[in-house]
Amino acid sequence: NLIKDMPDLEHVIVSGENPHGYRLFEDIIGSDEPEDYTAPTVADDIAFWLYTSGSTGKPKGAANTHAGLCNRLHWMQDAYGLTSSDVVLQKTPFGFDVSVWEFFWPLITGAQLVLAAPGAHRDPAQLAATIERHGVTTLHFVPSMLQAFLGYLAQAPSQSQGGGACRGVRWLICSCEALSAELRDQAARLLPWARLENLYGPTEASIDVTRWSCGDDASREVPIGRPIWNTRAYVLDDALEPVPSGVVGELYISGLGVARGYVGRFGLTAERFVADPHGAAGGRMYRDRKSTRLNSSHITISY
Repeated sequence: NLIKDMPDLEHVIVSGENPHGYRLFEDIIGSDEPEDYTAPTVADDIAFWLYTSGSTGKPKGAANTHAGLCNRLHWMQDAYGLTSSDVVLQKTPFGFDVSVWEFFWPLITGAQLVLAAPGAHRDPAQLAATIERHGVTTLHFVPSMLQAFLGYLAQAPSQSQGGGACRGVRWLICSCEALSAELRDQAARLLPWARLENLYGPTEASIDVTRWSCGDDASREVPIGRPIWNTRAYVLDDALEPVPSGVVGELYISGLGVARGYVGRFGLTAERFVADPHGAAGGRMYRDRKSTRLNSSHITISY
C-alpha cells in the first residue's frame, strides 16, 4: 500500500535480518504483487534507529534493538506505574529518542496518549492549556523548556492559567540536558504535588540508562543517578579501569540497552562500541565520552 500511494518512492527501508539490520526493496518497486518479506522478530533485531550528531556535528544513525527498547519501557512502567487513568502528553518531535517512550509507554500499559499540536512544545501557554484540557498526568521536558514553562506558570495572571492548570500532573520527567539545582527547586515550589525525575541516556543506548528521583534532594548538583534494569554504568580511566569514588573519569554504558552500532559507519562503530572487560564474555559497552564522577549512591555527570 505504501508503494501504491507513493509512486515516486525509490527505497523502502525496514528492519530485517541482514548484517546491516535493514533491507532496500528496490526489486519490488512498481510490482503489483510484492513478495512477502515478513520474518519473525527476535530480541536483537533493530526496533528503530535515530540520527544523532552528538558532539561531532555529523549525523550518525544509532540502531537500537527490540531487547533494549522493551527493557527500557518495562523498567519505566515498573518505576512509575501508569494506569488506565493516566494521561501521557506526547510533545517531543519524533526525530528525538524521547518520543519513542512517549508513544509506546502509554500504549503498552492502557494509559491515554495525547498528541500535542505541532510546535506546542515551544509555547508554554499552549502547553498549560493542553495539560488542563486533557488532564495530563505525565510529561517530559528538556530542562531549558522546563525553565520557560515554570517561568510562564510563575507569571500567569490567574491560578487557572498557572500552576493550578497542572494540578493533575504526577510526573515531570527531565532528560537530554543538565538539570540545575535551581530549576529543581523552582519546580518543587510551583508544582509541589508533582514528582521530578532526572534521567540520562544517549541515543546509542535505548533512550535512557540512569535515573535520579529528585524528591527532597538538596544537593548543589543534580546527579544522573543509578543505572536502570539490566544496565551497567562505569566510570573508567584511560586504561578502562574503574576510578576511585569522587574522581573524574569517562562514562561507559553496558547492558541490554546498548545499540547494535551506527548504520553504515563501521569504523565509528568499532571506535565507540568496545568490548566490556568488566562484564560477561562477549559483552560490549558504549563509550559515552562524558566526564563523570561516581559517588557511593549515584553518578554525577559534567555536560
